[in-house]
Amino acid sequence: MRVPLQDLARQNGPLTAALHAAFAKVVASGQFIQGPEVEAFERELAAFVGTRFVDAVSSGTDALLACLMALEVRPGDEVVTTPYSFFASVGGILRLGARPVFVDVDEATFNLSAAAARAAVGPRTRALLPVHLFGRPAAVEPEAPVPVVEDAAQAVGAAPLKGIAQTYSFFPSKNLGGLGDGGAVATDDEPLARRLRLLRSHGAHPKYIHVAVGGNFRLDSLQAAALRVKLPHLPGWIVARRARAAAYRDLFEAAFPSGVPEDFVLPVDEPRHTYHQFVIRCGRREALRAFLAESGVGTEIYYPRPLHTQPCLLEAGLVPGALPVAERLARESLALPLFPELREEEQAYVVEQVRRFYAEGGRRW
Repeated sequence: MRVPLQDLARQNGPLTAALHAAFAKVVASGQFIQGPEVEAFERELAAFVGTRFVDAVSSGTDALLACLMALEVRPGDEVVTTPYSFFASVGGILRLGARPVFVDVDEATFNLSAAAARAAVGPRTRALLPVHLFGRPAAVEPEAPVPVVEDAAQAVGAAPLKGIAQTYSFFPSKNLGGLGDGGAVATDDEPLARRLRLLRSHGAHPKYIHVAVGGNFRLDSLQAAALRVKLPHLPGWIVARRARAAAYRDLFEAAFPSGVPEDFVLPVDEPRHTYHQFVIRCGRREALRAFLAESGVGTEIYYPRPLHTQPCLLEAGLVPGALPVAERLARESLALPLFPELREEEQAYVVEQVRRFYAEGGRRW
């Protein structure tokens, strides 16, 4: 059997007719950037996540960048964030000439703790940027001394807004995935929402009168149309992801009646977790991954190198060993297949292959 890490065709296939109809409407309108489809999507997403405003943008990366720009993060400022995330979480900070201040993460949740983040706030701190990693909500302190921007790229719908803004990614593999890049910022803060709308279109208001230096962060109408087709299905997809995660736990419990091996750790469950990824930890990760690949099981490593050890961040002064939990997670984490359309027999096969790996003692690996 072959079990993919993810299979977008299983999700998009049944929506083909609805997507074609939505695209035909956009083509007939002649409005391909922003416009009515984007405005409708913003209203519908705001209703789903429970915020007053949503500003759609060109990608999850640009959502973070535009939000930090709107908060006037400047060269020399500091932003407290996690070292264990995709590079986009720190890229916007660096592009603005600010300095990321990394705080180690919690071993059980993979996420930044609110207390640790607050302790790292200094006189130059302009914002806190926790990440809701893999769909699990991170702790957010509503009364933080500086604005909190929640990177919810992997966690749309996981938790209500507690900071000043949540940012989302609609990369095709996300829980709400488009057919290309896309993103959004959700907020209850009207001045911030207004500023974001200005910045996403080169800071122009009115047209050709540029009152700020923004960027081209606009969402295509075709992407908005696709996301409008998919958004009503998102609650059901989240339920399905949670059910697949629960099934994994039951299957592993049955496969290892005396308890899973000491070097194999299942993700800690949390009721609001939307399971963008099902990430286990394994002390022999590379051996297990090679064994699963030979067995036809797709896996991925999220993420193999913490942000503070990336080549472009070495000048930040942190050396290997400075953030031991993030570094240990980077050595041990492995994502197993999980998506709403994953079949019961496929999950059973994945668990059986993990059981075989341990039964054979990882020989040859």
